[in-house]
Amino acid sequence: MTRALTEDTVVVGLLDQPHHDGSPLYVSTQAPALGQTVQIRLRVPAPEDASDRVTTVHVRTTPDGESRYVDAVVVHEDEHETWWQAEVVVHNPVTGYRFLLSGGPAGYQWLNGTGLHDRDVPDAADFRLVATDAPPPEWALDAVVYQVFPDRFARSAGADARPTPEWAVPARWEEPVTRDRRIIGDQLYGGDLDGIREHLDHLERLGVDVLYLTPFFPGRSNHRYDADTFQHVDPLLGGDDALARLTLEAHRRGLRVLGDFTTNHTGARHEWFETAVAQPDSPERGFYLWDDDGGYVSWLGVPSLPKLNYDSDELWRRVLVDPDGVVRRWLAQPYALDGWRVDVANMTGRHGAQDHNHAVAREMRRAVDEAAPGSLLVGEHVHDFSTDIRGDGWHGAMNYAGFTRPVWTWLRDKGFAPKFLGSPLRVPRLGGEAVRETVEDFMAQSPWTVRAHSFTLLGSHDTTRVRTLVGEDARQVVAAAGLLLTMPGIPMITYGDEVGMEGDSGEDGRRPMPWDESCWDTDIFEAYQALVRLRVDHVALRRGGLRWVHADGDSLTFLREHPDQTALVLVSRGAHAPIRLSTRHLPGVEAAVAAYGTNLGREGGTITLDADGPGVSVWVWPGAPETPW
Repeated sequence: MTRALTEDTVVVGLLDQPHHDGSPLYVSTQAPALGQTVQIRLRVPAPEDASDRVTTVHVRTTPDGESRYVDAVVVHEDEHETWWQAEVVVHNPVTGYRFLLSGGPAGYQWLNGTGLHDRDVPDAADFRLVATDAPPPEWALDAVVYQVFPDRFARSAGADARPTPEWAVPARWEEPVTRDRRIIGDQLYGGDLDGIREHLDHLERLGVDVLYLTPFFPGRSNHRYDADTFQHVDPLLGGDDALARLTLEAHRRGLRVLGDFTTNHTGARHEWFETAVAQPDSPERGFYLWDDDGGYVSWLGVPSLPKLNYDSDELWRRVLVDPDGVVRRWLAQPYALDGWRVDVANMTGRHGAQDHNHAVAREMRRAVDEAAPGSLLVGEHVHDFSTDIRGDGWHGAMNYAGFTRPVWTWLRDKGFAPKFLGSPLRVPRLGGEAVRETVEDFMAQSPWTVRAHSFTLLGSHDTTRVRTLVGEDARQVVAAAGLLLTMPGIPMITYGDEVGMEGDSGEDGRRPMPWDESCWDTDIFEAYQALVRLRVDHVALRRGGLRWVHADGDSLTFLREHPDQTALVLVSRGAHAPIRLSTRHLPGVEAAVAAYGTNLGREGGTITLDADGPGVSVWVWPGAPETPW
């Protein structure tokens, strides 16, 4: 339990704990080859009492499932801390390791991803090195993603000439989103790809550099997750040529474009499914799962979404292997997507005793690496993804479990408690200590490379809008955006969040983008602009590790550490007592300058972090001493 702060409290927090996180400051390479020897480092702060100092460090690995111990040696020592280094052979594609410390107040301790333990712990939270034939794309570490729901972002003049399909209920751009669940998927505003292309200036103005499109395949709904075909772009969006025009213009501006593909199911009007029903002897019949009564299996029992069966070699070929198959076709010219977000990645290839999930993920990784090297592959996953995303398949996940939900529990308004992606219970409101513990529990189960290549997000087209979540005080939105743009991972902004768009559920949040700037919350927009620029300008925020400093009810304080720079971040959800930190465990902080927010208070051997309300402050200084590889 963190004790309450007073004006005179000097916080040690977590800075007196040994630390390692798998980031570039602590591991010599982020993309090792199988069989390569990698240097790993452990940072051990100097104790107040010299008799408590750590005297030896070993690294335990488990090559081929058997424990092995490697000695670590001291490579740097000063009055602040000692750096230990060991060599680890990447013997298996996923090589786990943890530290064994002797000496110190407990005599011996293990250090893994969840922290320091003076007892034995399971291997699930061990650190991991991942060797693959093709590492994740470097550019993604510096990216800021902007999610667009094509029907609701922008409508070009060409949309007026397109007939409304029989399934759709047309709506004017200024018309509210319907609450009638019978037609909520049918309400069509007519946004299209040329409309998005005509508004790429907005993305550049915001500062983002990746456009992520929810599905562009034709379907019988405004969300298009019920695809009729994967061979063409929906004519309502402008067709194939409109996608080619959009990616060409985006690339000309230095923007990348991600598509959205549902590997788990198709629509019931998909050409494959209609053939499967009409021709029981066809190969397409094997593309789907059928029950003993001849009925078909669907996603969560939704009849319009029949589930794919990856027992079928022919389905495997058409989706993953064929050069003109779904995955590869849209990565090639003239469309040249820069990767895929994979819808329902967690359920793909799974039904009862069948489980092809990891095989599909690995094959899709191979497909994108061959078709368009450097493409990004991010899987949707709404809970613990650690056993599914290990670094050899999807590069990362949509990090709902280790980011979105804990942030919601901390920042949600006291009077508004939304449900979270299928949960029967309302989201609780918790303090900063619980948020820190939740983030670390989930993220400790995954390799650093997976964490770094996962989307951090405050919400999406499937959730409540952050502006509605936090209530009336717009400063809470800035606090949320501060976490989004200073924490590890690839930040993803859902269209309209940056101007204060509201919505109390996923469907209600899919409102048309308001292009009349008089409707914007300009304070929120300017804060998003500044925070995006902050991340772009500071390597520690893009590529640094994560070292927690302090957490209490209303504040979260952490370090982002990179060989070239350190950033100290304070995010507050309300006014709180000053946080006074001893500089003993913050080497280099004397050179810190304010990069965003308030100035840093300094007095003797302490610094003071303060907030009179919700917000974020960031201070930066040159990287840790004596740490180049």
